[in-house]
Amino acid sequence: MNSIIKTLFLIVIAAGILLVYSAAYVVDETEQVLITQFGRVVGKPVTLPGLKFKLPFLQVANFFPKNLLTWDGEPGQVPTKDKTYIWVDAFARWKIVDPIKYFQTVTHEIAAIERLDDLIDPAMRNLVTSYPLVESVRNTDRRMDTLESMVDEHKERVQYKVDLGRDEITKRILKQASEKLTQFGIELVDVKIKRINYIENVRDAVYNRMIAERNQIAEKYRAEGQGEASNIRGEKEKELQVIKSQAYKDSQTIKGEADATATKIYADAYSKDPEFYAFVKTMEVYKETLKKDTSLVLSTDSDFMKYFKGIE
Repeated sequence: MNSIIKTLFLIVIAAGILLVYSAAYVVDETEQVLITQFGRVVGKPVTLPGLKFKLPFLQVANFFPKNLLTWDGEPGQVPTKDKTYIWVDAFARWKIVDPIKYFQTVTHEIAAIERLDDLIDPAMRNLVTSYPLVESVRNTDRRMDTLESMVDEHKERVQYKVDLGRDEITKRILKQASEKLTQFGIELVDVKIKRINYIENVRDAVYNRMIAERNQIAEKYRAEGQGEASNIRGEKEKELQVIKSQAYKDSQTIKGEADATATKIYADAYSKDPEFYAFVKTMEVYKETLKKDTSLVLSTDSDFMKYFKGIE
């Protein structure tokens, strides 16, 4: 008898634990819960975190994220108004604001992503196609000083006019898509264009044009450098000639002064004994002109041989 009572007691405890386990659920800070009974929503969504309870076995707790979720679109080829084909890659952030509508329409996140694909992609294509490429690339028509400084000042650069700009286009994409997502209990927080690029054949042409422009700028810089180098060399040669001329002038002045001084010294020395000077100079001429095999034909009254006269 005691064993039967003990067995029944254990069965009751196990059943109680099973009922509590089936009735209890925990709500995380990043979650919200919708209770359904036989597929129909019961009560209001549970948004406060903590330990909660429901009817065991009859009711089901459906968990949905409460924080921001990310939608990442597939990059696609889009033509702009000025007939330029580009690849556009966009992303968005969204959240579930009405779990009841969300559960009744899309039920789960995969279906919600499909709805976002169907609404954001067309809105993005519609806005990008309706405006020139520059509207999707830039926010203002402010001049780009970095590029202008590299371009020849005599060459006109194309100036684009931006009416909306990239930020305004994304705001309009957000507005168009948000209006159609409210029926699903979804709030689209923001939409951004992650990347814009030319299609491959256009990209090659753009890169080649950029390379040609940079080569032109490089040639301009090289020509300016060569011209400056020629000017520097010319100034150097000019300064060198001035230095040489001044040095030659100074050397000639010094030589002239030295010659004048030497001449004066010679004159002073020779004036003291002119006869001796004439004798010395004549001896020097004899030394230079009369060699061993030298033959001279002179008259007896020649002054050249006057110092030989009287020699016996």
